Amino acid sequence: MCSRSNTLKILEGIGFVLRVSIDAVRWLAFQACAFRGHDESATSKNQGNFLEMVKLLAAYDDDVKAVVLGNAPGNAKYTSPKIQKEILDMMACNVQKAIRNEIGDAKFCLIVDESRDESRREQMALVVRFVDQEGFIRERFLDIVHVHDTTYATLKQELCKVLASHKLDVQNIRGQGYDGASNIRGEWNGLQAKFVAECPYAYYVHCFAHQLQLALVAASKEVPEVQNFFEHLAFVVNTVVSSSKRNDDLHANQVAEMELLIELNELETGRGANQIGTLKRPGDTRWSSHYGSVCSLIKLYKATFFVLKDIANTKGPGTSPSVRGKAAGAAKLMMTFDFVFILHVMKEIMEITDLLCKKLQQKSQDIVNAMDDVVTTKKLIQNLRDRGWDNLLSDVTSFCTTQGIIVPNMEDFYADFIRSRAPNETTVEHHYRYDIFIVAVDQQAQELDCRFGEQATELLILCTSLDPKNSFSSLNIDNVCSLASKFYPADFSEQERNNLRCQLRHYELHVHNSPKFQNLTSVADLCQRLVETEKTEDYHLIDRLIHLVLTLPVSTATTERAFSAMKLVKTRLRNKMEDGFLRDCMVIYIEREIAI
Repeated sequence: MCSRSNTLKILEGIGFVLRVSIDAVRWLAFQACAFRGHDESATSKNQGNFLEMVKLLAAYDDDVKAVVLGNAPGNAKYTSPKIQKEILDMMACNVQKAIRNEIGDAKFCLIVDESRDESRREQMALVVRFVDQEGFIRERFLDIVHVHDTTYATLKQELCKVLASHKLDVQNIRGQGYDGASNIRGEWNGLQAKFVAECPYAYYVHCFAHQLQLALVAASKEVPEVQNFFEHLAFVVNTVVSSSKRNDDLHANQVAEMELLIELNELETGRGANQIGTLKRPGDTRWSSHYGSVCSLIKLYKATFFVLKDIANTKGPGTSPSVRGKAAGAAKLMMTFDFVFILHVMKEIMEITDLLCKKLQQKSQDIVNAMDDVVTTKKLIQNLRDRGWDNLLSDVTSFCTTQGIIVPNMEDFYADFIRSRAPNETTVEHHYRYDIFIVAVDQQAQELDCRFGEQATELLILCTSLDPKNSFSSLNIDNVCSLASKFYPADFSEQERNNLRCQLRHYELHVHNSPKFQNLTSVADLCQRLVETEKTEDYHLIDRLIHLVLTLPVSTATTERAFSAMKLVKTRLRNKMEDGFLRDCMVIYIEREIAI
């Protein structure tokens, strides 16, 4: 009897220890904190997050304190890294099983991103987007896996392994969303094409504004001269705005320049005119910031040059030789025709794409208007390519003359050492027009075609026919039927496609007359309202089509949240987090972050 009693006490103590370890693991995973410490010895003042959390829990409960760490029964502490990993792995598996059960047989979309971790290993994160049985859009962080490289073949192989491990059928994919910058290199392009080849209805649609902006920036940088220009641009701007004194000098030079122009009657005066400004730094994730940086430098070109010149020529305790050398280098860059030429090329291109970028940033997305902007943007890009050279060269020449920059003779032969051309093979005009201007414009056009192809544009426009805004003013029965027959033939039999039109006629009368379907603002709201009013059975074909439409990774708040979660993954990958815990911590932590 005594032996049995001791055994029960030991088992009870083990239960306490295991509960504490589980609670500590769960809390650290939710907060995405590292588990291990640099020194976990008994004499260490900081034994790491996990052990310190166990000690903290024990400090508030005498029963727990009596059985954890050094007081654990039978030396069963359950605090080793192996035990931590096993507990964490079980939690992650339970989360993934819950996600898989939530998906069920629903069609889904893949949203994928990749990044290098601290050990320079490529890690790929996968989010699955679908509509649940209650009509809510769900985006679940499903897994993170190591990939040897980022070629489309490797990525597809690893993605298929993940899908197979969770028993998700590739044939149920109805959308794809990938990182824009990687798309430029052709890796994601190849990936989405491979999935389309296997599943023709896995449509690739642009995701949201910053993805487009990343792609446009990367497209521009495909041209070596433009890549160098952006580095030089950041160098010039950072040199000037890196200190308050230089910024004050920039303002003083602006005032002096304005006073001179006013004195010469070359500048208009009046209330609100000639405001003092500063240079804007370009950011890696915002195309609009590059546009703002280019425009501000053109406006403040002479003032910026004088600041750099003053820094380069000022000797004293406030400026080191290194600072003076950088300033001199930046000033020399500004006095070159190449720098001015590409500055104006990028201004022309970004001026055209800026409206589209701003439109896609809006939280409330009007797809029809956005697609109209895509069409006009493509046409303006083409017009710039076909008829924009003469005006561009005239603007660059005039600017250089004003700033005292030497303009090369366009008819002279250009010494092209990079492309290994013979000295008398090409002219200066040919180099600037075809090697830089045309190539930069073509890269932009190519990216826009890739992200907004005719198929994707038509698909999105047809989807708007289901939009309930403004009392279903966009509802068009022919367009809805075309959407089902042209883009989702595998999801509707021929008989169902015929029945869809009849069902739509009943639906049209009902939604216009029923107060329960008024004041809806999105297709997502409509999907939920159909479930709430128990109309999914009456309009089951329309409900099915709505689910398919919502699966597409179009610009929405939920997609924004999913990619924000991706950013958190990248942040953790680049920190020194134990690799053994990385995948499970991310599954638990990110799932909490993006859960709706």
